[in-house]
Amino acid sequence: MTLKTQLIEDMKTAMKGGAKERLGTIRLVNAAIKQREVDERILLDDTQVLSVLEKMLKQRRDSVSQFEAAGRTDLADKEKFEIGVIQGYMPAQLSAAEVDAAITAAIGESGATNAKDMGKVMGLVKAKVAGRTDMGKLSELVKARLAALG
Repeated sequence: MTLKTQLIEDMKTAMKGGAKERLGTIRLVNAAIKQREVDERILLDDTQVLSVLEKMLKQRRDSVSQFEAAGRTDLADKEKFEIGVIQGYMPAQLSAAEVDAAITAAIGESGATNAKDMGKVMGLVKAKVAGRTDMGKLSELVKARLAALG
């Protein structure tokens, strides 16, 4: 079952069960997917749907930090709930050891020797771990590893 199909089925279940908050979040996700499909005039596959979900998660995490800084815990709680719903559609996150192994393999594959080779390494690592780790943290880890090399 594709992610889009799963979202539609979950939307129906939320409607029948009266889960209004969950239903609202699933509708937001479907709207974001449809918006990208219309904008690019394509049908999104699971990989592209995951990128939409990652973008939505990043937006919500940023919102949570902004709302908490402003003392708006009510809005922060709503965003945290949406994060929980969206994360339910993401693949299982990689452990720190798995991310480290992917970085090591990418450095070996690309022949990277210093921080100037970060683009090559990130390109290889991103393809392997897409949707299964935070790309911001991944970038910092790659940067640190390459700095240690050169």
